[in-house]
Amino acid sequence: MKTLLKGLVGLVLLVGIGFTSWVYLSTYHPADVESEAVHNQADTPTLLPGQTVKVLSWNVQFMAGNQNNHFFYDDGPDPWPDKDTVTKVTDNVAAFIQAQDPDIVLLQEMDDEADRTHLQDQTQMLLARLPQYTAYTETFYWKADYVPHPAIAGRVGMKLLVLSKYALSKATRYALPAITTDDIVTRQFNLKRAMLQVHLPVEGSNELVLINTHLSAFAQGSDTMARQIDTVMARLASLPEGTPWVMGGDFNLLPNDAALASYTELRSHYNDQGTELYPLITQYPSVPSLADIEADPSPWYTYMSPLDPARTPDRTIDYIFHAPTLEKTHGAVLLGDAKPLSDHLPIVLEFTL
Repeated sequence: MKTLLKGLVGLVLLVGIGFTSWVYLSTYHPADVESEAVHNQADTPTLLPGQTVKVLSWNVQFMAGNQNNHFFYDDGPDPWPDKDTVTKVTDNVAAFIQAQDPDIVLLQEMDDEADRTHLQDQTQMLLARLPQYTAYTETFYWKADYVPHPAIAGRVGMKLLVLSKYALSKATRYALPAITTDDIVTRQFNLKRAMLQVHLPVEGSNELVLINTHLSAFAQGSDTMARQIDTVMARLASLPEGTPWVMGGDFNLLPNDAALASYTELRSHYNDQGTELYPLITQYPSVPSLADIEADPSPWYTYMSPLDPARTPDRTIDYIFHAPTLEKTHGAVLLGDAKPLSDHLPIVLEFTL
């Protein structure tokens, strides 16, 4: 009996060690700070002082389109998009970017070797359609060989991507705090949120710094969003004084208390005590600005709920922030041809260096 008991204990330990090893080795464990490769073609030009620069930021929702995209994480029934849909949406996203002709593009939710998008590398798919962007860098913020959630049950890979017509000198990935209420196993398989900080040389002047980010969703009931905003603000404060910078992305946060009060769907996604974005949006210029939103919020809505068959934009959760020293010449949320392509709308900022 003692021999049998020892054998059972040994087997349980062996299974536990095997499971723990599989979880760790099959998931993504980036350091808090990591360098990322930058890719510049030989003929990529350098930015010039006095130049007008146009930046576009967009959560492209892994090229799933904006119909039949009520997925499980929003308690929806829709399956992942088929391969033809992903290819067609990629074609149309590229055509939209081509028509807008930004100098720099910040994209969130770009899939790479994910089962849900047929193991495609969406960065390379876009680059093939947009040859004018001769510089790029990217970083993963979700990666695992297999996620054992019944609605996923497969490989995941999702990135932040920066495309540029101008040379990049370096890129660094900075980790954002994880959701504090996740248990230790869930945390291994969940997204590893981050900021991707990119430097662009400016001839004879300070470098331009770009930050692309995507903050957590479904994190209320914890202090995660406040901790992530604190981390973002600390990163901006660490930049040398006088540095021209632009930060864009999906912040998953409403802009003010009026937006929270007017919003009734899935209220638990946002903080009833006030938006965690407040310290950031009141300290730095942004598109949209808080003044823009308070004057008339509807032109600045960036998100369309999958619960709405008409996909009417109904809230602002995406923003571009910039250094107070940058001279903004234009800023807008783009609707039109972008509406069928993602559940988020793109934002543009134009400024003079």
